[in-house]
Amino acid sequence: MRLRRLVRGRIDWPELETVVRTIAERYDRSEIHVRFLEADNWLSTPMVVDEDLFVKVISKQNTMVHALFTTGRNIGAFSSGTEGFFESFQTPYEMARHELEATERMRELGVNAPEPIEAFEVGEYGVVVLEYLPDFRPLDELTATETTVPNELFASLRTLHDAGLAHGDLRAENVLILNDELYFIDATNIRTEGQQSIQSYDVACGLAALEPLIGASAAVQAALGEYSVAELLAALDFLSFVRIRPDHEFDSASLTSEIEKRASNSRRP
Repeated sequence: MRLRRLVRGRIDWPELETVVRTIAERYDRSEIHVRFLEADNWLSTPMVVDEDLFVKVISKQNTMVHALFTTGRNIGAFSSGTEGFFESFQTPYEMARHELEATERMRELGVNAPEPIEAFEVGEYGVVVLEYLPDFRPLDELTATETTVPNELFASLRTLHDAGLAHGDLRAENVLILNDELYFIDATNIRTEGQQSIQSYDVACGLAALEPLIGASAAVQAALGEYSVAELLAALDFLSFVRIRPDHEFDSASLTSEIEKRASNSRRP
C-alpha cells in the first residue's frame, strides 16, 4: 500500500480542493459530498462525488508512471514474439481524454461501460468524469451461481475485436458486475496496427482472469463460445507475458494443457 501511494504520488489537498470546486461549478452544485477511494489504481486519484459521479484526477506523475508501465508491457510483448502495441500519453489531460473516448467507443458498440460524461483540465491535472456505478463487484468476487458472466466477458471482447478495437488492460479489477451484468472499465491506449496480436493478448488476459475463479476447463470453454481453437492457440503465446504481471495470478500450465487438449481433439477425424 505504501509503495502504491509513493508511485501514484500524493496530490496535496489545496490542488484537490481546486478540482472539487471546479466540479461544483461545472455541475452547478452549491454543496457537494466527496468520497475518496483507496482503489488499486496506480494511475490516478479516484473519488466519488455526490454518489453519482466517478472522478479520476490524473497528475504528471501518473502520466510518467503510465509511460513506465507501457515500456514494461511492450518489452513483454517483444518477449512474446510480437512488436509492442501499447502507447503512452504525453499529458494528464491526454490520459483523461483517452479514457473518456475509449468508454464512449465501448458503449457505442453495445458493450456495457459507465456513461462517459466529460474530460477537462484543472491547472496541470487531467480530470475524467464518468457515471458512478453503485454496489458493483469486481470480477474476482464472481459467485458460483453467476455462470453466464464468463460467456459475457468473451462476448464483449469479441464485439470489440470485430470492430477493430481492443481493451488492452483486461484484469479482474477492470471488469465489474452490477445487477448481474458485466461492465468494462479502464481500457488502455493501443496502436491500431497488429490487431491479431492485440486480440490474442486480450483473450490471454481474459483466460488469466477467469482461471482462478472457475478453473481452466470452464474458462477455455467460455472462450470457445466466441473464439476458435486456433485463436486460443494464438493467445497461448501471451500467457507467459501475462503471468509476470503483478495483477494476474493464475495457473498457466493448466490453461495451456486445456487449450492444447482442445486443439488435439479438434484435429481428430
